[in-house]
Amino acid sequence: MQYQSLKLELNNKKAVVYINRPDKLNALNSVVISELEHCFNELASNDNVYVIILTGSGEKAFVAGADISELSKLNIIGAKVYAEKGQAILNLIENLNKPVIAAVNGFALGGGCELALSCHIRLASENAKFGQPEVNLGLIPGFGGTQRLTRLLTSGKAMELILTGDIIDAGEALRLGLVNYVYSLSDLLIKANELADKIASKSQYAVKQTIKAVNICDEVSESEGLKFEASLFSLCCGTDDFKEGTSAFLEKRKPSFINK
Repeated sequence: MQYQSLKLELNNKKAVVYINRPDKLNALNSVVISELEHCFNELASNDNVYVIILTGSGEKAFVAGADISELSKLNIIGAKVYAEKGQAILNLIENLNKPVIAAVNGFALGGGCELALSCHIRLASENAKFGQPEVNLGLIPGFGGTQRLTRLLTSGKAMELILTGDIIDAGEALRLGLVNYVYSLSDLLIKANELADKIASKSQYAVKQTIKAVNICDEVSESEGLKFEASLFSLCCGTDDFKEGTSAFLEKRKPSFINK
């Protein structure tokens, strides 16, 4: 599919998805949201893609937020549909069967911050800025920000950021655990690709089970989560990759996984 607001690069078991509206600081509108849904569904079923990197075009923004000119036209009914659509797509990313790395190259505000939060791993450039400033528009986050930010940070810190609309820099985001690493802008995609290559070299069967096990921890009790982990662990032990991984370790060689 030819995308209007996305750019897609496929290379060496990786996909790099660029939100491509640099003149609008990559702001989310209905076209971007629909294209993200189509793109990630396609990538989920592409057996040649093991890891996905999500970033923004240009050097100023990952996603600076929602397109306010479009957002301002919503009424009560339309706003609920809009929020549920955005939440569904971010849920799709969070629960995708392969890892998604956010390479946050500038502003990640509002829906942009929520989009980054839905990714499995977040890297940031030194000029990155994060925030949920919806309160300044008389709104609350609508794409999952009240839920994911609270789970990632303490409830008190998430409440503070959402209630004040304050924007934090990359260093503070790192200190709070919002991002894994901070790099120079010129190194960001290099490091994201290095991380993606490392993950792509592992058993993709095990990678998929890891995503399932980690994601369920916010939905069930610890005892239920442990049972689920044990069941996925046992499934891994029945795979060819388990046999190859253990054999390679004992034979002191690199494993050659077939991902099943």
